[in-house]
Amino acid sequence: MDGAESLARTLVACGVEVCFANPGTSEMHFVAALDRVPGVRAVLGLAEAAVAGFADGYARMAGRPAATLFHCGPGLANGLANLHNARRAHTPVVNIVGDQATHHRPHDPPLTADTEALARTVSCWVRTSLRSEDVGEDAARAVQAALAPPGGVATLVLPADCAWGEGGRPAAALAAPARRMPAPEALREAALALRSGERAMLLLSGPALTERGLRAAARIAQATGAELRTPTQVPRMARGRGRPPVDRIPYVVDAALKVLEGVRHLVLAGARPPVGFFAYPGKPSTLWPADCALHRLAGPAEDVVGALEALADELAAPPEPTFPALAKPEPQRGPFRADAFGPTLAALLPEDAIVAEDAVTSGRALFPYTWAAAPHDWIQITGGAIGWAFPAATGAAIACPARRVVCLQGDGGGMYTLQALWTQARERLDVVNIVFANRRYAILQGELAAAGARPGPASEALFDLGRPALGWTKLAEGMGVEAARVETLEAFADVFSAACRRRGPFLVEFAI
Repeated sequence: MDGAESLARTLVACGVEVCFANPGTSEMHFVAALDRVPGVRAVLGLAEAAVAGFADGYARMAGRPAATLFHCGPGLANGLANLHNARRAHTPVVNIVGDQATHHRPHDPPLTADTEALARTVSCWVRTSLRSEDVGEDAARAVQAALAPPGGVATLVLPADCAWGEGGRPAAALAAPARRMPAPEALREAALALRSGERAMLLLSGPALTERGLRAAARIAQATGAELRTPTQVPRMARGRGRPPVDRIPYVVDAALKVLEGVRHLVLAGARPPVGFFAYPGKPSTLWPADCALHRLAGPAEDVVGALEALADELAAPPEPTFPALAKPEPQRGPFRADAFGPTLAALLPEDAIVAEDAVTSGRALFPYTWAAAPHDWIQITGGAIGWAFPAATGAAIACPARRVVCLQGDGGGMYTLQALWTQARERLDVVNIVFANRRYAILQGELAAAGARPGPASEALFDLGRPALGWTKLAEGMGVEAARVETLEAFADVFSAACRRRGPFLVEFAI
């Protein structure tokens, strides 16, 4: 058995069922092994940034890693932006990166790169196999590392001769460490803070945003009056009717400072302390007040759900939380406005949908307007590297083929990874893509003002996407995806509803 086949058989043994790939010459023996080894679905992506996003969206919804297949260091480099988003979300991903044969590498052929150095920028574990006999064991350790709490990107570099060489041995799956409960002192400190009577907030992320975690947090809030918030960007969150209505900390620094103003105790449950996305002249980097105490109930790698449930019991919280009654959302009319699009989307969102959001300025205000939507999961760009939603929605649809996926993508970011639409068409995935076509990098216009810089001809030229205008319906159709352009909310409602009733991908260009 060659090393490539031992790799494929090990991935199957470890529960890896999908390989998102953009292969090249160095990976040909692994590609051939996928023909011989049943159990791994091979999915082609036309660009590595899309491949990385596929794996991120897939694993967030499947709860287990997919494999990626990249061609040498430059191929991995093309995928780093969405692997950065995966790293920030603690998404389990197993990268397989082909490399020069060990005897060929010293000759410095053109694709030679420091692949391990590139991989370390986004990976929690990196290894280069040195012998065919080692490949299976190395692969098992890669999967184990990706699944180790809180989850991460593991990268295995596979030289071509280790793939084609004989002596490969498949390895059995290795158990990943379990999440541990935080120290009892952390629970006692959080309980004391929440009993103080001073204004307190629970900041929730990671597993705390599952339905079980949110219910435990809502019990705590009901018992103590503590506020519940999430970070600005969430990796995955259970939302909609029957789930606690929890809002995000705003992206804009001044708005975030306003939300946190007066909070005396900030309890972190799977979340990092909140900081600004960027530095701005005269504004703080950290967002909590100077007189606010930070309390870490559970870190990202710990059993945050168990900690929340234990804290709720410690506080004698009611066994079932109650939520305020929310008005049924109704579709709105007129041109696009975030405060009108939100209720419209909420009214029309299918039951048990998955929303993948990289809508930037058009998506900031959507959380409160979608609290009363049908129950759904919301996944979001977590590392700020735009161009995430198209591929993440694609991966999510492969992970959950029985669920409708709704992709919210800004037009500027969408141009980074529009190749994902081709994979949606090829795989016949049930994804409704909504592109907010404001024909500019609107977020940068706000950033220009926030940074204290003055607009001028250069900023006008560098932020403008309207000369020439992007034709999203034609771009989609060129990728094999049917599309329609709308300019009003009532037209959007008609097109979106029809798209949700049909099979296969569809794109709605919403002209703003």
